[in-house]
Amino acid sequence: MTPDQIPQLLKQVSYADPRILPEDPQEVAGLAALWASVLADVPAQFAMQAVGIHYAKSPYPIKPSDISTRWQAVVRDRMQRDVDPAPPVDPDNESAYRHALAAHRRAVATGQQPPVEHKALTSGPAAEEVQRRLAALGDYLPTSVREALAPYRPAAARRIATIREGRPDALAVPCPVETCRAAAKQPCTRPGKGQARHRLAGPHPSRTDAAAGRAA
Repeated sequence: MTPDQIPQLLKQVSYADPRILPEDPQEVAGLAALWASVLADVPAQFAMQAVGIHYAKSPYPIKPSDISTRWQAVVRDRMQRDVDPAPPVDPDNESAYRHALAAHRRAVATGQQPPVEHKALTSGPAAEEVQRRLAALGDYLPTSVREALAPYRPAAARRIATIREGRPDALAVPCPVETCRAAAKQPCTRPGKGQARHRLAGPHPSRTDAAAGRAA
């Protein structure tokens, strides 16, 4: 919310709870400044609706934190359901890729577009395909042992999670990036000083696209 939207919100609150607005104009200004700071990331329409929801359930005065906490829960739920799909831009243009990815996340977080959810892989051919791909990793550890070792094998844990979610396993194919050319099952790298190479935290986007193309 913007500071000029706060007075209207406080006025709406006062309809349900006159205690919220002090009589001193300076105190009202201070109250508005506080609410504007707490609700800076909350859409005005959501805040208005949150007021009605609060007083439908509680006799106590509403606080700005009641609204911001409710909004944070909504954002968290949206982001947890979103699969962060690859942006429709050149995957090797890192700046454009990051910009498009950030724009998608903002749009989902603020409700401008719905989360892009993955389909659950629980039965039928899809579940069988997941098991086949996991078996191809050569990792036959019991689930309990694999989960216990996950903090010590982050790369393996990320790869298994990727497969379980039905997303392309980039490490199943060689990297097509000219400056990388990592072999299948090997992590992507970038050139360093001299002959040194630096391991990347994740695969190159074009390698993920190559894996998706092969799976298709």
